[in-house]
Amino acid sequence: MLAAALSAQAAGTIQATGTGTVNVNPDQVQLNVTISTDGATAAAATQQNATQSAAVTKALQQVLGNSGSLQTVGYSVYPRYSNSPGQASTIVGYTASNTLQITSSDLTLAGPLIDAANQAGATSTAGLNFGLKDSDPARLQALALASKQALAHASAIASGLGAHAGAVLSAQERAAVSTPIYTSLQGVASSTQITSGTIAVNATVTVTVQLTQ
Repeated sequence: MLAAALSAQAAGTIQATGTGTVNVNPDQVQLNVTISTDGATAAAATQQNATQSAAVTKALQQVLGNSGSLQTVGYSVYPRYSNSPGQASTIVGYTASNTLQITSSDLTLAGPLIDAANQAGATSTAGLNFGLKDSDPARLQALALASKQALAHASAIASGLGAHAGAVLSAQERAAVSTPIYTSLQGVASSTQITSGTIAVNATVTVTVQLTQ
């Protein structure tokens, strides 16, 4: 889980890099649902989209209850053109597209939300993501692990050189949250079964310490 990259710096100092990883369970799921409709005119496409989006929204809200939220994150209306060989492109109709983002603290609703959206007329579902409402506690743990490892490696280097690791002169850190790998994703009859994995929170700390005798 841990790895380190070590290097010698200018005389009198040592630089060591440590990494730490903390695996935590997600507490939030997000999903994007898109409703696309075609019409002979922009107004027709828009009106049909409004009707279909209302049906999808109602179905999603029935599944969500009070465990999450739903909001529009994208909306567009654009012309569709003919692609007949040897002829100039002409407008043959319009497409309206509405993308909704669903966020829920109930991870077990991922499958039912996908089913509800598809059955109510959604064009596509994408962007399924399990995450953390607040990643700071896990980041702090990972940084602490990385810091301890960096200092341990600095001490080992100093010992190997017949010296001791002294005061820390500087420290730099990086941290990132990795999206989990789903342990299962399959459709069974009309019910989509989804199980989330764990989230890896990774941190890297590089320290520069004084080399003393």
